[in-house]
Amino acid sequence: MKSKKIFISTYPFGFYNSEPLEILQETGWEIFTNPLKRKLTPIEVSEFAKDVDGIIAGTEDLTPLIYKNENLKIISRVGIGLDSVPLKLCRERGIAVAYTPDAVTMAVVELTIGLMVSLTRKVLSAHQELKVGGWSRFTGKRLGESTIGIIGAGRVGLNVIRILSEFKPKIILINDLKAKEKEILEMLKGKNVNFKLVNKEEIYATSDIVSLHVPLTNKTRNLIGEKEFSTFSKDAFLINTARGGIVNESDLYNALKFNRIAGAAIDVFEQEPYKGNLIELDNIILTEHMGSCSYDCRLLMEKGSAEEVVRFFQGQSLLNPVPEEEYQNQIV
Repeated sequence: MKSKKIFISTYPFGFYNSEPLEILQETGWEIFTNPLKRKLTPIEVSEFAKDVDGIIAGTEDLTPLIYKNENLKIISRVGIGLDSVPLKLCRERGIAVAYTPDAVTMAVVELTIGLMVSLTRKVLSAHQELKVGGWSRFTGKRLGESTIGIIGAGRVGLNVIRILSEFKPKIILINDLKAKEKEILEMLKGKNVNFKLVNKEEIYATSDIVSLHVPLTNKTRNLIGEKEFSTFSKDAFLINTARGGIVNESDLYNALKFNRIAGAAIDVFEQEPYKGNLIELDNIILTEHMGSCSYDCRLLMEKGSAEEVVRFFQGQSLLNPVPEEEYQNQIV
């Protein structure tokens, strides 16, 4: 087989476990890693990968690269989000796109549940106060006495619901584009958990916690902004471990600053690394797009993305090609 050039734009890769790199190196191909050891800008990606055959990518915007590199044959995403990959353009250029949809699920679920508890039990406030000599012993609300709204019942959303069911919330309100009642009933069978499929407006108006688990598409960009925040309870919390851009960050800042909602936990941002004014606020927990950052999850994602590139150039079928539904979501 003719030698291939593969660029790994995401960082880190193979840092905690070298197996993903070894999978690529065993092919004898030319393997290039991110030389700047940070998230690359779109222009940097397009320059470093201007003549490669394949790219293993994180969340870097790949549009400039696709216009610049006429030789690119495959994009293999380390992760599940596809807002950084222009799928329509890839299809026009004949570029295959693979991703690792199952690898990230439980790591994101665990972070989501942890953020729910941290917000409602005021863990961060207690931590900050104790460090300066205070001892208020903050009182918060258990998940078991809360109304929890879940927007998006895909891989992550369904597993958040499954884990939440063990806390026995007052009720779990669920909104999804697809009819998921049968699937949810089967998952919660025998758990004695109240749930209801509702529209988003009911979730905004009645939930103690609103947790987002939808992809970023033209339909979900700025899904929650000033209008939606005006219907939230002043005691409500918002959690976004899905994608930046789903929540309007400027409107979120105002909602938090003027106490229109009680607090938020945000793991994903429109521009990353995040440098915006949400860092000024005390009623928000900000994390570094780390939903997938567990050792096992990183290994599964990196190994899966490497194996897809090898499969592709060996003439085998991809294990996780991006499905048609994702292409249509970007086009709409």
